[in-house]
Amino acid sequence: MPQHRFDRRVFLGAAAALGCPALLTAGSPTALDLRPRLKKAVKWGMIGEGSTPLEKFQLLKELGFEGVEMNSPDSQDREAVVRARDTTGIVIHGVVNGISWNPRLSDPDPAVRAKALENLKVALHDCKFYGGTTVLLVPGAVKHPENENFDQVWERSTEQLRKAEPLARELGVKIAIEVVWNDFITQPEQFVRFVDQFDPAAVGAYFDPSNITKYGIPPATWIRQLGKRMLKFDFKGYHMEKGWVEIGQGSEDWPEIRKALAEIGYHGWATAEVRAGDREHLKKVAAQMDQVLYG
Repeated sequence: MPQHRFDRRVFLGAAAALGCPALLTAGSPTALDLRPRLKKAVKWGMIGEGSTPLEKFQLLKELGFEGVEMNSPDSQDREAVVRARDTTGIVIHGVVNGISWNPRLSDPDPAVRAKALENLKVALHDCKFYGGTTVLLVPGAVKHPENENFDQVWERSTEQLRKAEPLARELGVKIAIEVVWNDFITQPEQFVRFVDQFDPAAVGAYFDPSNITKYGIPPATWIRQLGKRMLKFDFKGYHMEKGWVEIGQGSEDWPEIRKALAEIGYHGWATAEVRAGDREHLKKVAAQMDQVLYG
């Protein structure tokens, strides 16, 4: 009988073609070339057309989106939102604790910090109700050199987050810390150190490459240092000279970002965070997302 020699390169090529990345060794060039498997989503506030959750979710479905991130606390009819989810198949993958800037977990006033903590707890419960997995949270903001400086923001927000950890574990919902222009976390090492204070079953990172571009460290560097700490990511467009721009027109190095996402094994939600608009606007956003996410 003829003997067939095992050709590892042929095997790896076939595995990639069949969509079987698990068959590839992590150190092989073919494995590093794999693209992350990403699912497109938008923030709830971006859907500027439709008068009910069902109409809004139907619009997302028609435009090729798979998911949405709700706001919390919010005045939405939660039951209607869940019915829209179940009818359309649009996944509510998480919620945004959208008022975490004010009141803040880092506020000098203990009463304000307590209110911010209660808002976070509401968001955790809402996320569980919707079937999501994360609550996006801005942990605080450096506002004053004496009353709300870097060290104070770190200490106060850490203290409040420790109080929320037990509820997050109980509900099976993770608090996802995001870096924004709050002058708090401006380096990836700081981000890693902040997140690592907490139980990984309760707290992780929510990464936005557009938010951190102005700090001068490439987004891919942040992604590689965060590694498995990175729970979700969202994006928009930021240009170092022009400021905020449309998706794909910024200074973000998307080929390198995609490569870094694949290297750390991130296969999950990619959520746009841009201005609200109607069907035509969201259709354009979907096309822009396809361009930067898939090349």
